[in-house]
Amino acid sequence: LPDIQIDEPLLQLAMDDLNHLIGLGLVKSEVMELVKLVRFYRESGKDVLGKFSLHTVFSGNPGTGKTTVARIFAQILKGLGILERGHLIETDRQGLVAGYIGQTATKTQQVINKALGGVLFIDEAYALSQGGENDFGQEAVETLLKQMEDRRGQFVVVVAGYTDKMKKFLEMNPGLSSRFDREMTFEDYSPVELFEIALSMLRNDGITPDAEAASHLRSYLESLHGSKDRFF
Repeated sequence: LPDIQIDEPLLQLAMDDLNHLIGLGLVKSEVMELVKLVRFYRESGKDVLGKFSLHTVFSGNPGTGKTTVARIFAQILKGLGILERGHLIETDRQGLVAGYIGQTATKTQQVINKALGGVLFIDEAYALSQGGENDFGQEAVETLLKQMEDRRGQFVVVVAGYTDKMKKFLEMNPGLSSRFDREMTFEDYSPVELFEIALSMLRNDGITPDAEAASHLRSYLESLHGSKDRFF
């Protein structure tokens, strides 16, 4: 593995990007602790990759910022000197699983090759475990696990999805739970946070709501939040 020094300007830029996101208090805290831990190990001359895994589970509902944070996470790991390139390869079940015996391993391997030096982000990863015993999703998982071990430190895997479904996904193979020893929980946004996000989106389009429109928007979001279900 290449000996990459900590890139302080890149690390600071990536952390600023993370901290400028609205909400995500738990995630920001987890990432901050990870940065401190990695920095301590690196400055102590210890083997970061040998001591703990950087493969991570992002659990939470859709729309809570998982993909956005994954991109920033890749840059943070590059800034820390963990990853060589710091790019993000985003995929899902369709991108990993083929229709015939033997093809899934090849397809999965090709995606992994693209992710080397960066982060492989698998959205709705639990879909790999929903096809039964004869499903090719199992083959994709086994290929992924082998590469995570054989190419330890060359890339980081982030799997994402609904909290309860991700727990079942990690139970589908004994190797999964041991590889992913880190989890970040993406909580649903509060009405206040949703309002801030909405105002930010409007600003990007050059729109500033007047007092009446802002009040209506705030009330509408509070109403939506008040009647939310677990898939909000």
